[in-house]
Amino acid sequence: MTSLQAIKVRFGIIGTSPLLDAALQTAVRVAPTDLTVLITGESGVGKEVFSKIIHALSARKHNEFIAVNCGAIPEGTINSELFGHEKGAFTGAINERKGYFETVNGGTIFLDEIAEMPSDTQAYLLRVLEYGEFMRVGSSKVLKTDVRVIAATNVDLEERVRQGKFREDLYYRLNTVPIRVPALKDRREDIALLFQKFATDFAEKYRMQPIRLTEQAQQVLENYRWPGNVRELKNVTEQLSILSEERLITLETLQQHMPHLFVRSLPVPSEHFQTHNSAMQDREILYKVLLDMKSDLNDLKALVLEIIRSNNLQMPEVAALRRLSSAVDYPPPSASTSTIVAQATPIVIEPARPASPMTHTEEDSPLAMDEIEKEAIRRALKKHHGRRKEAAEELKISERTLYRKIKQYNLA
Repeated sequence: MTSLQAIKVRFGIIGTSPLLDAALQTAVRVAPTDLTVLITGESGVGKEVFSKIIHALSARKHNEFIAVNCGAIPEGTINSELFGHEKGAFTGAINERKGYFETVNGGTIFLDEIAEMPSDTQAYLLRVLEYGEFMRVGSSKVLKTDVRVIAATNVDLEERVRQGKFREDLYYRLNTVPIRVPALKDRREDIALLFQKFATDFAEKYRMQPIRLTEQAQQVLENYRWPGNVRELKNVTEQLSILSEERLITLETLQQHMPHLFVRSLPVPSEHFQTHNSAMQDREILYKVLLDMKSDLNDLKALVLEIIRSNNLQMPEVAALRRLSSAVDYPPPSASTSTIVAQATPIVIEPARPASPMTHTEEDSPLAMDEIEKEAIRRALKKHHGRRKEAAEELKISERTLYRKIKQYNLA
């Protein structure tokens, strides 16, 4: 079987993301078969490239491949485009015409934006997929075809089915083998590689030196959400190659030419802002830990109270316990700790009949702040089974900060 690296080189695919590799692996495995494939993913992720890979690695590779954008063909003519028409079938049909399913017999048809296909065309397509049969518009003669169909969409087809806008039987017929192409925001480790490739290509095209990114500028690109995905990144690279006089792209250059890259929910990674933001996020982790400690303390109080009541035990008066507590020289708490402690609701135990109080002294070894932070991250990762994105959301920090902390505390 052809290696993934060889396929990437052959089709110009840049990236090392595990999600990208998984999608490519599925395409390679399904290519030698005649199974129908449904490729999903956001606009601009490169779904058509995957269809070409499947065709090129199939037994149909020497036959024709055609890509059809269902959303770009008017509803009144799409049946004629796909299945052909007879002379006089409608106004303007002065000659008979073969459709794509007839001309590409033995090859592969890529139907992009399949969700935009009209309902009557969906019925015709379903018959082609099930029986390999179709009729030209205006004809009653059944024709046969042997075409492999690869469909693609950037919308949720299941939701379209629930809304009655897409045939359920056609959806399941198309979705024989699903391939999900990851969005650029889900493979941020590939952004710098893609930028470098595009910069080199445009440097050759426009006969100039390729542009490069400073570390801070690269972080801005990596933290941007890229709604246009790879297509948008390519456009940004081309604009910067032409508009920037300097070949080294800095934060100031990006701010001047691409201010929209800074409009995002994550902090802009300038050097000063990164230091300040890192400290803020560290405090957020500690605040989360202290909140958890508060919850655990209240649970412990409730447990002790239940044990006392169920076993008819005796306790000294609360006032005596408070006098004892005030006699201990504790270090002054931080502002955040004071707030949390002030919010904690004490459980008051009703005084029992006088008895000789039992005393027990135990020295508590306070945890270092680093240990508290490390334990909070460890618990969050365990709770979400190692899914870092969800763990970061619970800790109220960015994924980048979480990655840094995992490396710092050797939690990988």
